[in-house]
Amino acid sequence: MLSLPQTVVALMAARLAAQLTLEALNRSETRLHAGVLPGAFVGIMDEPTFARAADYTLAKSRFACVELVYDALVLAGVLFSGWLPWLWARFDALAPGAAWSGALFLVGTGLLLSVPGLPLDWWSHFRLEEKFGFNKSTPSLWLTDQLKSALLGLAIGFPLAWALLALVGWVGPLWWVWGFALLFGFQLLMIVLYPKLILPLFNKLTPLAEGEPRSRLLALADRTGFAAQTIDVMDGSKRSGHSNAFFTGFGRFRRIVLFDTLIAQLAQDELEAVLAHEIGHYKRGHIPKRLVTLALLQLGGFAVVAWLAAAPWFNPAFGLPAGALAPALLLFGFFGGLVTFWFSPIGNWISRKHEYEADAFAKKAMNSAAPMIGALRKLAQKNLTNLTPHPLYSAVYYSHPTIVERERALESKAGYH
Repeated sequence: MLSLPQTVVALMAARLAAQLTLEALNRSETRLHAGVLPGAFVGIMDEPTFARAADYTLAKSRFACVELVYDALVLAGVLFSGWLPWLWARFDALAPGAAWSGALFLVGTGLLLSVPGLPLDWWSHFRLEEKFGFNKSTPSLWLTDQLKSALLGLAIGFPLAWALLALVGWVGPLWWVWGFALLFGFQLLMIVLYPKLILPLFNKLTPLAEGEPRSRLLALADRTGFAAQTIDVMDGSKRSGHSNAFFTGFGRFRRIVLFDTLIAQLAQDELEAVLAHEIGHYKRGHIPKRLVTLALLQLGGFAVVAWLAAAPWFNPAFGLPAGALAPALLLFGFFGGLVTFWFSPIGNWISRKHEYEADAFAKKAMNSAAPMIGALRKLAQKNLTNLTPHPLYSAVYYSHPTIVERERALESKAGYH
C-alpha cells in the first residue's frame, strides 16, 4: 500500500501526464487543420487569420507545457524539500499555537509561492502575448499589478485567515461549519464590494457616455427585465487586446461592465446581443445555481479539512505537526487540484449548457440569431480563437462551446442544446 507522500506523487504524475497528453492532442489537431481553412469555417475567419490563430494556439500550448512541468516541480520541491516544516517553525515561533501566527503562515507562504511563477507570467505577457499583438501592458504597470495583488492578498487574506483559525477556539469541533459560513459570506460581500473597492485599484471604470449606444443598451436591459443603474466601460485595453463583458453585484448594486475593446470591436446590434447573453445568465438562474454549487463544494471541503487536520497521519507525513489547522489548510489547498482536475469535465459540461441557454436568450431578445453570430465571429477573429480544438481537450478545459457549436445551436429551431 502506498504511503501518503507516494500517493501524492502518483496523483501529481497522473495529472501532469494527462495535461501534457491533452496539450499534445490539441496541437496535433491544430496542425491537422492548419494548412487550409475548412469549409465549415468560411465566414468565421479568412485564411490568414485562421493561420495566425493556429500559430497562436500552438505557441500557447508549448508555453502551457513548460508551465505545467515547472509548476509540478515547484510543488514537489515545496512538499518534499523540508521547506514547509522550516517555514512553519519560524512563523509558529512568533506566537506558538496562536491564530494570528497561523494566519501569517498561510498568507506568507501563499505570497512566497507566488514568486516562482513571476518569470513565466512576465514571459506570457511580454513575449507570447506581445508577439501576437495582445499585450498592451508595460513592465512598470505589470510590476505595479504584482505589488498591488500582493498587498491586497495580505490586507484581505490575513484577517480572514485569522478569523477562520480563531473559530476553532470559539466554537469547538464544529468550527468547519462556521468556517464555511464565514468564507461564503465574505464571498457574497465581495460580489458587491469588488467593483467598488477592488476593481478600481487596477482598472478605470467610466460610465458609458450618453448617446444612442447607452440608450439602446439600457432599453435592452429594461426590455429583458434586468434593471441596472449604470453601464460602466472598463479600460481593459491598457493591458490586453482581448475583450469581455460581465455584470456584477445583485439587487440595487447590480452593474453592467463592458471592456472598451469590446465596444471598439462590435457593431451596435452585436454589442446588444452580447449584453443580452450576459443578461441571459441572470434570467436563467445560472448565478444562483453556481453559488449553490460553490457553497456545497466549500462545505464539503471544510468537512474534509476538519477530518484531515484531526488525523494523526496527515500533517506528519510532510513533516508538519499533527492537529495543526493552518498546515492542514495549506496542504488541502495543494492537493485539492490533484483530485478536482478529474472532475473538471463535469463542471465545464454544465457551464457549456448554460452558455447555450444564454445564447438562446440573446437570440430571443434580439428577435434574430444574426447579431449574436456576428459578435461571436468578430470576437473569434479578434481573439485568434482556436476553431479546431481536439474534442477531448475542449471537453476537459472549455467552459464555452466552440463557435461552430454555438452557431449551430443558434441557427437551430430551439436555439440551444
